[in-house]
Amino acid sequence: MHLTGIHHLTAITARAPDNAAFYTRTLGLRLVKKTVNQDDVSAYHLFYADGLASPGTDVTFFDWPAPLERRGTNSITRTGLRVAGAGAIDWWREHLAREGVAHAVPVERDGRLSLDFEDAEGQRFMLVDDGGAGPAHPWAGSPVPAEHQIRGLGPIRLAVAQVERTEAVLTEVLGMRHDRTYDLPEGVVRVWCMGEGGPGEGGAAAELHLLSQPDGPPARQGAGAVHHVAFRIPDADYAAWADRLKAKRMPTSGPIDRFYFQSLYFREPNGILFEIATDGPGFTADEPLETLGQHLALPPFLEGRRAEIEAGLKPL
Repeated sequence: MHLTGIHHLTAITARAPDNAAFYTRTLGLRLVKKTVNQDDVSAYHLFYADGLASPGTDVTFFDWPAPLERRGTNSITRTGLRVAGAGAIDWWREHLAREGVAHAVPVERDGRLSLDFEDAEGQRFMLVDDGGAGPAHPWAGSPVPAEHQIRGLGPIRLAVAQVERTEAVLTEVLGMRHDRTYDLPEGVVRVWCMGEGGPGEGGAAAELHLLSQPDGPPARQGAGAVHHVAFRIPDADYAAWADRLKAKRMPTSGPIDRFYFQSLYFREPNGILFEIATDGPGFTADEPLETLGQHLALPPFLEGRRAEIEAGLKPL
């Protein structure tokens, strides 16, 4: 029983219309589900992914009227978006410059060519050359050429004040393996891998990068912050993972049916919210693949409140 990689990453925006325009038009991702936060139906929950809405490709956003985050430790500090080849990195550097998007120069980091950039609210990303490893499912409607489109998530970088406590959970509870280290100006980063095989088996799509950052204030979430990161599991392993977390005495949400996937939530010792999520049933549970994201989708347990929910949402 293993985590198989990154499932999705959920962040916060205070500007849903601008967010939708940036992630679909500038980044070329597909809006695969336009729904609401199931715990706060006044807020959109927008899912952007590849052409098939594949697990492991979702960047999602809660639309909350929040001030900008205060950056600091005990937070997810940068999200990797995988692309194939140095040529793709060059294309993105020129594209981001044309679009007026804040970005750095490409650098070699942890053996991979990377390009850091931020959206207009300060959400921090890095485009990472994954060498074209694994499947890719381009979106035919993307303004980005198929060969340069974002292929999925990973790696995800965290900064924590008490690194040993987080690492204990990564190993003893989640079964991750320490593979290697590399240096950043902020300090040493330890790379933790998921999957059944040897170190690095899942590549960037199955890596968590952990930075020890004991000094400075803790982050305060807001617009531009990451809310949580989710890890993939096969559907058949869901009950076993619920039992495992209980046996490890991890305080959790307990099993939660999100309709598009099944979830378990818990906070690691430094306070970062983790989720374990099944690959299925997926976003075609209530919409055809061809028309994903074109209309407000509500899970069956919210459908009876559609008129009330739609009245409370801003137009995108």
